[in-house]
Amino acid sequence: MSNLTNLQVGDSLEEITLSPVSRMDLIKYSGASGDFNPIHTIDEEAEKAGLPGVIAHGMWTMGNLSKVFTSYYEEGFIENFQVRFSGKVFLNDVLTLRATLQEKNNETFSFKVNVSSQSEKVVMKGKVVFVTN
Repeated sequence: MSNLTNLQVGDSLEEITLSPVSRMDLIKYSGASGDFNPIHTIDEEAEKAGLPGVIAHGMWTMGNLSKVFTSYYEEGFIENFQVRFSGKVFLNDVLTLRATLQEKNNETFSFKVNVSSQSEKVVMKGKVVFVTN
């Protein structure tokens, strides 16, 4: 594990590639979050809503994005997490999570973050502010 204080502006954290999105992932997230909108679990309901199939919860994707920072939680915490959803995540998509340091000011580290699908389409982008202890 590297130390955040050693990072320079422009450096990236180790990217993470998730296993393909499964229906079970979304069923479990529905139960954990209380978001039982059927477009996230039932093909027919997603199609009735005009979608080509089930889509992942945006917050499921956002929650997974925080995994990029897991190995740094002994050093500090995420103070601010802002994202914009720019695409849909479908069953069997393989997502890659990325964070690049944009600004470093004492104990505060600002990262540009994004999630892209296997086709390199960015489905989520934003900013994370991480503060060290």
